[in-house]
Amino acid sequence: MTGRRNPSTIRPFLAKAVKVTAAAMATAVGASLLTGCGVLPGAAGGSREPITVMTWAPEGTTATNMPGMPAMAKAYARWVNANGGLAGHELKVITCNERNSTVGAARCAKQAVQQGAVAVVGSYSQHGRAFMAPLEVAGVPFLGGYGASDQEFASSLSYPVNGGQAALLAGNGRQLSRDCDRVSLVRPDTVAGDGLPTLLGSGLAEGGRKPPADIRAPEDANDYTAQARKALSSAGAFDAYGSGRGCVTAVLGDRTETFFDSFRRLEGEAARDVRVASVLGSVGQPLLDRTGGKDGPFEGAYVTGWYPVASDARWDPMREVIREHAFADNRIDPADPGVQTTWIAYTVLKVIIESLANGGGDDDKDSVSASDVVGELNRIEGVETGGLTPTLSWRLEHMLATRDIPRIINRDVTFQVVRQGRLVSVKEGFVDVGDTLVQAPSRGHSG
Repeated sequence: MTGRRNPSTIRPFLAKAVKVTAAAMATAVGASLLTGCGVLPGAAGGSREPITVMTWAPEGTTATNMPGMPAMAKAYARWVNANGGLAGHELKVITCNERNSTVGAARCAKQAVQQGAVAVVGSYSQHGRAFMAPLEVAGVPFLGGYGASDQEFASSLSYPVNGGQAALLAGNGRQLSRDCDRVSLVRPDTVAGDGLPTLLGSGLAEGGRKPPADIRAPEDANDYTAQARKALSSAGAFDAYGSGRGCVTAVLGDRTETFFDSFRRLEGEAARDVRVASVLGSVGQPLLDRTGGKDGPFEGAYVTGWYPVASDARWDPMREVIREHAFADNRIDPADPGVQTTWIAYTVLKVIIESLANGGGDDDKDSVSASDVVGELNRIEGVETGGLTPTLSWRLEHMLATRDIPRIINRDVTFQVVRQGRLVSVKEGFVDVGDTLVQAPSRGHSG
């Protein structure tokens, strides 16, 4: 009969069609898996574009090195992606060696812009002028820097999570003012180091002490005998009646250990009893362990930090991530304040992205831009960091009433001391140095 097929010929035709359709579907699914389509295991449905950020730090230089910061960023990305990403977005972290130079800092910033980073997160650089300008032109926020340059606390596109060197020095002055009649400050002979004596002096003044002796030192020297001699002479020591204590505080980053080696040799020869001090980042638990612990040169030293001591239980989530996702990367030390800062900065990033997805911005968007991140950082009422910092907010009403460093929204520091080779808290909780920073004389801008 015309127009009809024999059933015996239809069945093979249908079978062939089904095979072709199944093969096409399998190919499409395979292609989707290969390309990723922006979907992660555990993601809350939908296809969302990856989020790219950058973390930079100096590595392999003759001065301060912070290799743990980019390493921590990579470990954080592995952890968050294994758990569904940031609100369903895969987190891509690109890293850059800042090389402790203006050229390196500018190059890293330009690379972040070129590679589409929506933020620079948890990074270290002393060269604020070099890196902030390219970021500002492109509208890319600088979230959670180490605080080594004033630009981090002045630029409207910078969102610090700690008070930087400014808070540490002001706090160190407050801490030393209780016990020290005379203080010598040994600091880098750099633009970034020029503002440190004023900040330390402001803290000392609150305790009725005189400004510190300012001892400049190269930040990459292998011997500091000359500077140690000056510091010891300026600080003095106990008099015959046990009063008039002198103190020496050194803030030289990686070279702080080298300075105190030189200092202790002089102190031994002169039989001087001088208390030593520093700030976290120049002296930390890794250095104490490496230099003999309770038998080392830092026993009894005062140290001012930003965060709770490394043994505090509030760091347990970070330690768990390091154990599971750092793959025995020995660059990452959970007691390193650089690593800690990077962890806190990425904690903030996670809150911001989740807030955008939950209605803080346009929750119908599959992609997140730098302007989205900036807008949410400016809008959000407060970010919790598990007690590692106070609640963080960069809204105008939370700015510091000072011209030079208004964006120090976290003015808290911790007072610590070395006992039995371990950094322990001198007192419970945080110390707010906001008033000390406001009262410090204007320093201009450095970095």
